[in-house]
This record gives sequence, C-alpha cells and structure tokens, in this order.
Amino acid sequence: MPSPQQESVKVDLGGRTVTVPKGGLYDRYRMDTDLDEVARDPRVSSVDFFRKLPKTKVDSPIGATLTPNFYYRISTARITMLARSRAIRSRLPGELAPLEVAPGLGLISVMFFRYDVCDIDFYTEAAVGIAVKPARHGRLGFFDLVAALKNEHLDSYVLSLPVSTDIAQVRGHDGYGFPKWVTGLDVDIDARRTTARVANDDGGTDLSLLAATPAQTSYPSGKRVSTLTSYTSIGDAWHSTLSQTNVLAAGTELMPRKLALQVGEGRMADDLRSLDPIRTIQFDVVSEGQLALHMPVPTSVRSR
Repeated sequence: MPSPQQESVKVDLGGRTVTVPKGGLYDRYRMDTDLDEVARDPRVSSVDFFRKLPKTKVDSPIGATLTPNFYYRISTARITMLARSRAIRSRLPGELAPLEVAPGLGLISVMFFRYDVCDIDFYTEAAVGIAVKPARHGRLGFFDLVAALKNEHLDSYVLSLPVSTDIAQVRGHDGYGFPKWVTGLDVDIDARRTTARVANDDGGTDLSLLAATPAQTSYPSGKRVSTLTSYTSIGDAWHSTLSQTNVLAAGTELMPRKLALQVGEGRMADDLRSLDPIRTIQFDVVSEGQLALHMPVPTSVRSR
C-alpha cells in the first residue's frame, strides 16, 4: 500500500477497487508505460530488454489488460531445500508431481522479492514453492533437474505468495490464480547483505531471513535470461504463467552455513513446515535484475 505520507488514488480492476500511488507508473500509464521515461530513472540500468518484448492487450478476470507486466529493477533471494517426496505430494494437486533429485527426494524453496520499479509500482513479495515436473509431455526429467538446479528454467507450484500492496494482491489472486494476500513485508537486498521479514496477522514474524549475500557476478543485459513456469488453477482449468528474468548481477552459495531463516507462526510458516524440509542445499541472490511477467494461458496438465 502507499505510505501514509504518499497520496493515493483509487482504480478499478475487474470490479475490485484498489489504491495505487498518485502519480506513480500505474496511475499515469495503466501498464502502457513509457520506456523512455523509465530509462531516466537512476535506479534502472537499461530498458533494452523490454524494447524487444512488445505488449499485447488481452482479456482477463481483472478486465482488459496489457501483458507482459514489466519490472524494471528487481532483487530476489531463493533458498532451495531438500524435502521428502511423500510430504511434497501431500501438498500438490494430483495432476502435478515433484521434480526429484533422487528417489523419494524433491526440491522446495522459500523466495523473497523486491520490485523497486515496475508497471504496478513498488512492492515486495515472498513465496513458498515446490519444484515440479513440467506438465508438458515428452520431456526428460534429468534435463529438467539440471536446468532447475542451475536456475535456467524452473517449473513450480506455489503454496504461499503474500505481497505488500492491494494491486499486486488483486492482480495476482484474481488474474493469475495465485494464493496471495496482503501483509507487512520487508525485503532488502544489496551486494553485502540480504534481509527479509514477513509479518503474520498479529504483527509477529511469519518468516524472516538474515544472510550474507553471495558474491555477485555482473552480466550484460540479455546475456543470462532465466524462465519460471508456474501452474495455477483458475476456475476449473489449469493455466501456466511464464516469467522471464533478465539477470544483471547474481551469485550462488552451495550448502550455506550462515543463513538464518526464522520460521515463526503464520501461513507461510505452516506451509513450509508441512513440507518437512530436510536440508538447505543452495542460496541464490539476484541483487539486480529485470522481469517480464506474462498473463496466464490455459495449459494441458496430464492426469495421474
């Protein structure tokens, strides 16, 4: 939500009224953001990545909208853990299966996101997710596993996805089918330190993170682009949502030892505990990146 000192305006999203910052990118452009204007923002390295991604107008549960949603300056942190497939399957819809690194062992993750400059204005986000086998037919699981561990391409099912603003909640829940709610959520990531805290309904800690940021490597724009496909059910139909991340600075630490993840009380903590994580195996931080988030499209999901 806009800070108390910042004026806000009300806008309609598919019959839902949300507040956005007055004079912000959404208030001025309604997703059709002027890239030349964004390029003048000192927080944004370049907009070249987005000039090659034309937007299209589509109908959606939140009304007509432009896709993709552009995120011009982001930072992210991902904690990847091992968990037993039995626990993972207990939280997955029957149509999806865990991506296993060994028989009986799958991958889960806790993620934190900070979106400094984007079409729907600043917000933060967190997630508990499960790495799943691609719903597409005919793919070899081994190659999907290698791509997932290298963060080149991930397929996931999300259990929790709290956000910090109304517009992000309505778009994410109504438009994409994600389990989103609004809560207090702080994420700060730089080249030295990564911190995050998700508040529960009582103002206490749901999840929090404190860690040294892994050493960062810089990449030219467009050199390293990773993709994430997330599966959601909208109505009675399965959909897939594609996001493309233009990585500009990132680093990875294997088997991190000095990572402090506090699992408190709340919806995210309950979801993480239900997966019964065994061990943290990887910590990935993107201290600078960009993102194109496409609207979901119907997809074929094989019944099991």
